[in-house]
Amino acid sequence: ESNQSVTSDFTLLGLFSHSGPHLVLFSLVATMFTIGLLGNAILIFLIHTTSRLHTPMYFLLSQLSLLDVGFPLVTIPKMAADFRQGEGSISFGGCAAQMFFLMLLGVSEGVLLSLMSYDRYVAVCHPLHYPMLMRRQVCLLMVGTSWSSGVLVASIQTSITLHFPYCASRAVDHFFCELPALLKLSCADTSVYELVLSISGVLILLLPLSLIATSYSHVLGAVLRMRSAEARHKAFTTCSSHIIVVGLFYGAAVFMYMVPGEYHSPQQDNVVSLFYSLVTPTLNPLIYSLRNQEVRVALVKVLGRTGFRSNRRPRGGY
Repeated sequence: ESNQSVTSDFTLLGLFSHSGPHLVLFSLVATMFTIGLLGNAILIFLIHTTSRLHTPMYFLLSQLSLLDVGFPLVTIPKMAADFRQGEGSISFGGCAAQMFFLMLLGVSEGVLLSLMSYDRYVAVCHPLHYPMLMRRQVCLLMVGTSWSSGVLVASIQTSITLHFPYCASRAVDHFFCELPALLKLSCADTSVYELVLSISGVLILLLPLSLIATSYSHVLGAVLRMRSAEARHKAFTTCSSHIIVVGLFYGAAVFMYMVPGEYHSPQQDNVVSLFYSLVTPTLNPLIYSLRNQEVRVALVKVLGRTGFRSNRRPRGGY
């Protein structure tokens, strides 16, 4: 029976019903999904095609946008298909893939955000040494570290989680296969693993957070000591954008993986998971582009090259 349960499908209970209010919410989710993919794709395009944005900060930002493209692609299309079909069956392999890629993206983004805070620390506190400390090899090492950390943690956690027998109800009270929701269905004792998971969650979340806090404490001190009001404003604008993104991402992650399961309901888990898998990836490019003059200028130039300039009248003409 245990072997048979491993090969059978799971059922995702989903997030929305076909009632009127839920149809409106589903339309809102679909709209945010489209805006998020478009916003992150545009940001990646601008960074890779605009020579002025070929800097370490924007290289790391392009990697963040790449991760933010992956988050909604792993969850939202499957949720939309289940909503249209009226059922949420997912195979064992599909469930494993969802869990693996979401954990990979989540851990990678957490590590990347902490390394981006180090980039801002070097830029503000050691500007003269910035070209050497943030040379191309260092940036590639940062990106490689973030992705390899995600692959390592996702491989370990997914393999252990799916090793447990699931011989009871196979209805996952979630709209995708997430580790905490799946553990609730196991008919084996998972208490030791949940304890290890909580400890590893503390390390995975708090270590990057401690680096972020340390970096920005030094950045804040350096900004307050700046004599130029323009320099203070530029440093504060750039760093505050990053802090907002960090707060959105880590707030949801801490709730899901550090707060014990008995203190939050499946409905709260659904909302928080939707927040970090859709809302945050949609807001990130808007936060960075709307608050960053260099990105706005690059976007205007690209729009000008793609046809908007042709609508202008020539000088001296009528």
